[in-house]
Amino acid sequence: MKVEFAPLSVPLQRRLQTASVVQWIFSFLGLAQCCTAAFIALFFTRFWLVSALYAAWWFIDREKPSKGGRRIHVLRNCIVWRYMRDYFPITLMKTAELDPQQNYLVGFHPHGVLAAGAFLNFCTEASGFSTLFPGITPHLMMLSLWFRIPFFRDYVMSGGLIPSDKESASYVLQKPEGGNLLAIIVGGAQEALDARPGSFTLLLKNRKGFVRLAIQHGTPLVPAFSFGENDVFDQVKNPRGSWLRWIQHRLQQIMGISLPFFHARGIFQYSFGLIPYRRPIRTVVGKPIPVQKKHRPSEEEVDQIHQKYLDELSKLFEKHKAKYNVSEDSHLEFI
Repeated sequence: MKVEFAPLSVPLQRRLQTASVVQWIFSFLGLAQCCTAAFIALFFTRFWLVSALYAAWWFIDREKPSKGGRRIHVLRNCIVWRYMRDYFPITLMKTAELDPQQNYLVGFHPHGVLAAGAFLNFCTEASGFSTLFPGITPHLMMLSLWFRIPFFRDYVMSGGLIPSDKESASYVLQKPEGGNLLAIIVGGAQEALDARPGSFTLLLKNRKGFVRLAIQHGTPLVPAFSFGENDVFDQVKNPRGSWLRWIQHRLQQIMGISLPFFHARGIFQYSFGLIPYRRPIRTVVGKPIPVQKKHRPSEEEVDQIHQKYLDELSKLFEKHKAKYNVSEDSHLEFI
């Protein structure tokens, strides 16, 4: 006998979706601090052996983040990510096939405040990455700082996150069997300071390291634009040259992470809070740009491929913007 379960009511679905987003925000804004505090606090309790054993494991396993990480498919397929997907909602769209015999380097734009689209599309299966790109294993780069935090490092590795350094990138891109996709949020933490609704400003004009990396490994470059990524949070005005922007820039230089003063809605009200707005995020993955391998590319060669990448990214944006309610007179601005 087949047992059928009644579908969840709409109010319950919305509560679960909101709870999933709260969990995601907490995991990146508070879980790291909690993990550090728990690791230290356990040393002063009768459970000190837990931290001692983990410290030993941490030392033995210290190279793992740079060697592709340790993804856990059960966590990548967790139902909580599907609720998070439906909250906004978030969708992933491909415009070309990716050959599983090759490795790829994807440039993701824009960063947004918390990179919700990049995380859900490449670190979970909620948007159907493996179905859209069969035979391709995604990796998303994240600030190396987060991989120095006990317990938290294992959590972020479970989704396919790896440190944002050349060693980690090269390990993925040089795998001879192919079938690996390395996603880099090119604008990084600094670009988050320009993330606000209606903004299409990308910190990309002088960001060429990812292009040089692609040339050195002969890896095709793939542009990806996430429509709506900047629309889910408001941000306190911080124009370039203002005292707030100067402080944020200095903190970003010292700590490696940016501190945008963002806000949106609350859990039980829609006036003010840290919960993102329910606005759709549509991530579009473009077609690969062939890159010829060269161990030591010249500046001219890097500039040529970089300009081609900018052109392809602009074409991708212009082709799909009307579909996602972006005005005709809006265009990408590279700074």
